[in-house]
Amino acid sequence: MLTRRSWLTGAGALAAASLTPNWAYGARALTQRAPDALTGTQFNLDIARTPFRVEGRRDSALTVNGTVPAPLLRWREGDEVTLNVTNHLDVDSSIHWHGILLPFQMDGVPGVSFPGIRPGETFTYRFRLRQSGTYWYHSHSGLQEQEGLYGPIIVDPAHHDPVGYDREHVLVLSDWTFMSPEALFNRLKTIPESLNYNHRTLGDLIRDMGEDGARAALSDRAMWGQMRMKPTDISDVGGETYTYLINGQGPGSNWTGLFEPGERVRLRIINASAMTIFNLRIPGLALQVVQADGQNVAPVETDELQIGVAETYDVVVTPREDRAFTIMAESIERLGYARATLAPREGMTAPVPELRPTPLLTMRDMGMDHGAMGHGGMDHGSMAQGQMDHGTMDHGSMDHGSMDHGSMDHGSMDHGSMDHGSMDHSGHSGAMQDDAPVTHNHSEGPGVANLNMAPISRLDEPGIGLEDVNHRVLTYSQLRSLDRNPDVRAPGREMQIHLTSNMERYMWSFDGVRFTEIDAPIVFHEGERLRVTLVNDTMMPHPIHLHGMFFELVNGGGDHKPRKHTVIVKPGERLAFDVTADEPGDWAFHCHLLYHMHAGMMQVVSVRPGPMDHSDHQGHSGHEGHHQPEPVPMDHSSHSGHGGGHHGHHAPAPEPEPAPAHPNHHSGHHGGDAS
Repeated sequence: MLTRRSWLTGAGALAAASLTPNWAYGARALTQRAPDALTGTQFNLDIARTPFRVEGRRDSALTVNGTVPAPLLRWREGDEVTLNVTNHLDVDSSIHWHGILLPFQMDGVPGVSFPGIRPGETFTYRFRLRQSGTYWYHSHSGLQEQEGLYGPIIVDPAHHDPVGYDREHVLVLSDWTFMSPEALFNRLKTIPESLNYNHRTLGDLIRDMGEDGARAALSDRAMWGQMRMKPTDISDVGGETYTYLINGQGPGSNWTGLFEPGERVRLRIINASAMTIFNLRIPGLALQVVQADGQNVAPVETDELQIGVAETYDVVVTPREDRAFTIMAESIERLGYARATLAPREGMTAPVPELRPTPLLTMRDMGMDHGAMGHGGMDHGSMAQGQMDHGTMDHGSMDHGSMDHGSMDHGSMDHGSMDHGSMDHSGHSGAMQDDAPVTHNHSEGPGVANLNMAPISRLDEPGIGLEDVNHRVLTYSQLRSLDRNPDVRAPGREMQIHLTSNMERYMWSFDGVRFTEIDAPIVFHEGERLRVTLVNDTMMPHPIHLHGMFFELVNGGGDHKPRKHTVIVKPGERLAFDVTADEPGDWAFHCHLLYHMHAGMMQVVSVRPGPMDHSDHQGHSGHEGHHQPEPVPMDHSSHSGHGGGHHGHHAPAPEPEPAPAHPNHHSGHHGGDAS
């Protein structure tokens, strides 16, 4: 069996070298377009294990055509592409085309949308491109993504590109570990705190007592203890374990992208990491954000942005001085960074900023925003106001009347049903507020350590650790779609989905149920317009990704809400998105933190043809009243953490799709604007 370890001994190690693909050598990018992309409509991609070096250390990686990151694929909107993917591993593999609109059989999720690619076999993906923008691709099998199986995609517009630029560079951010992913996951499962090196000390307590007073400091410590969390629990795996890469190169390698002073340089930034949310800035240069998740946005000028796992941002910078600039991508817990350089000539460097102090979680992250909550008769000494600890809460004695939850009826509220009272049916969906009461009609077993009874909107916040910096930081509330949303109907149905966990057991789930325990998908009906509210009952940020469809983030943008495929849900937050169910089939829906998904924070959204049967929405699941010919079997034995299975759909590849009627149409919405 060819393993990671076997590459480090014998002849394999002798060949170990940097596997940086040609396109990633930024200093060679002397033309407008990023160089050395694979272009055209026919592609042959080979997945294999290959020797690899990171910062001088030998290892091995999972590669596509021998490189990390995988080859840059450059496509053109309106073309039909064919990709023959051959698996040279001794285990199953797959490729998912992240953010690309396509038939569900081509989506590349083993056990959900196709069987997976067996060792020695070739699977042919074929689909027509209905969009343009910056995207990426990666394995959806097991933990292979952590070992290097990811790469960038650029889809050029069929006609006019609204973004003007003179030169472009692709920046693929990632995290690398010299541990095997399986060993790392086992550490998280058995000793979850063992990879968190930001524990607070007695010295921190003494300092806090001096600054805030003994009573306040001790009360704060007691509250965190009651929540079974630490204010430093921002990420599960940090810079003590990871080496952070840009285009497959560590900080010491100093990847360099060239420019000529005065040029508009487009940076296509892709967070292809397994577990790392990055804070990215270029000291001395303003960032003009022009695209989010491949979708054009009205330009927003800022100085820093937080980019979640699987998100992409395109920014334009205009360096006017004949000097170098540092691209600084700091991990969210600030124990490490990826670094690159923009320069007019090779060999130039700029000062690398020192890592900023480690941020701490606050009461807002615990769901304890005093200004937004009505505490009534709640006992602050015995219970955290926003989050409820199931280990200490007495359900029988809880007085719902003492909490301000609007008119919530826990016994009768169906979070899959529509709340007509909370919706504005004026037809202008941007005017509606997501003010439906928070419900907790979900499992409250050992996988649910906390309930967030007073979640708040945090779309106008820049992200953990960026609240008090002395420069501009992008927020979701600033994003506006450049074009009018393709479907501006008011949602006809609402559902609420909770992000739940028990960190002590490293259990992650939706609505308290891990993926391996789910027996039915979340059902959407083809053509319907839905509002999905996500409530984060955990105290960690989660980048949540919906396959197959773009959604509109409800952020006050009216008919120009930003269209995304992935969104960070901050601790203690509730946010909503509107989605048009216009892509029939079965689609993965999951947290894109790889080990959270692997531990169970995943579901399947099944878009089914035919009219909605309201009996099918008890808890947003069920199969009654529908006639989909091949319902998702929910056979979790094929996943082993979502990889390697041969169960699921065995539908033949669909016939080629007709060319889109409107080449610049980005949505995949086929019905036109609805009144």
